[in-house]
Amino acid sequence: MEQSNFFNPEFETMSREQIEALQLERLQKTVRHCMNSLFYKKRFEEIGLRPEDIKSLADLKKIPFTTKQDLRDTYPFGIASVPLRECVRLHSSSGTTGNPTVILHTKKDLDEWANQVARNLWMVGLRPDDVFQNSSGYGMFTGGLGFQYGAEKLGMLTVPAAAGNSLRQIKFIKDFGTTAIHAIPSYVTRLYEVMQQEGVDPRRDTKLKVLAIGAEPHSEEQRKRIEEMLGVKAYNSFGMSEMCGPGVGFECKEQNGLHFWEDYYIVEIVNPDTLEPVPDGEIGELVLTTLCREAMPLLRYRTRDLTRVLGRSCPCGRNHIRLDRMRGRSDDMIVLRGVNIFPIQVEKILMKFPEVGTNYLITLTTEDNNDQMTVEVEVNEGTDDFAKLQYLEKEIRHQIGDEILLKPRVRLVSKGTLPVSEGKAVRVVDKRKVYQ
Repeated sequence: MEQSNFFNPEFETMSREQIEALQLERLQKTVRHCMNSLFYKKRFEEIGLRPEDIKSLADLKKIPFTTKQDLRDTYPFGIASVPLRECVRLHSSSGTTGNPTVILHTKKDLDEWANQVARNLWMVGLRPDDVFQNSSGYGMFTGGLGFQYGAEKLGMLTVPAAAGNSLRQIKFIKDFGTTAIHAIPSYVTRLYEVMQQEGVDPRRDTKLKVLAIGAEPHSEEQRKRIEEMLGVKAYNSFGMSEMCGPGVGFECKEQNGLHFWEDYYIVEIVNPDTLEPVPDGEIGELVLTTLCREAMPLLRYRTRDLTRVLGRSCPCGRNHIRLDRMRGRSDDMIVLRGVNIFPIQVEKILMKFPEVGTNYLITLTTEDNNDQMTVEVEVNEGTDDFAKLQYLEKEIRHQIGDEILLKPRVRLVSKGTLPVSEGKAVRVVDKRKVYQ
């Protein structure tokens, strides 16, 4: 396997015809298995649909969508397709209100999940003699254990460093010869800042070469900045607890979109309002159907993530569908004075200015019955010329205005002013509900 560019050559190099034939076979098996779930059995009976009615991939559209609310309404185990005694682990999403979404796993589910993650890491050049440091939270959050088991499956020495404690992270990187790290983008930036404070040059003093980033939206500009800071290649990762966790989609060395593994999932892109399919290249909501899961298969799950199809072939030799990085979520979209805005649009503009850092905060307020947006962003040390700061503030406001069609207030603040989170970065604070 060492000479191969593929971790699972049989599945990664399939033609489109082979992929679709395998998908139909696994879809029909999955639908039959879902009849062991009281939730899906009732749903099929309500619309008069039978498993044998699924004769082609086109018949997938006959199946109703599954939503996050369905998982909450059936909390904790109401969608399970196997008895609880056959399950060996559960994960749940973090929810601010109400029930979280819970996903059960059998041992086979965990093995398949590890295989997906290992496939991704192999795809970007990692091999058994690499050292993989996982700077992600362990526990109910899937990022920690997902990457842990995948890195072990590949055969690497793993460092389960978990999140936070940047000085310890840096010591591990240097002492253990870490060559690859998994971390969320905002934390990578923080790690680099501590390296600078400690006089550590990542190019000179470490063996880092690969970074897996995900779990929070980030722009191409932020990815390029991270690569420049650490002297590594940073690969975008997509996952969600409802689909197992990390491993669902990953970039190859071409960095031309996320490969979604179609031997494990059927991918649909639909209009979030009409729920009808959108043409390739058009942005819509990602809908996923699991094809290899035992404990809790999900049919046509609405992820709420917005993306588009980039292609179905790649110079890397894989023909699995390629999707664009997530453009935001249909349910975290900001509507300001009738305009739809995603935080990633603001970040894209901010990252064009080398004078500012990566920590920013968007605050929404209502003043005199008008909604206002204020963008606060930290400026890098050494940027203290008053005239330059005035120009910078004006230019950022102008460019954001051109991007989102509304001109926000822009405030440049000193480095370290804005709150730093150990988990996903908080980018938007909506105070408008106070006035409603």
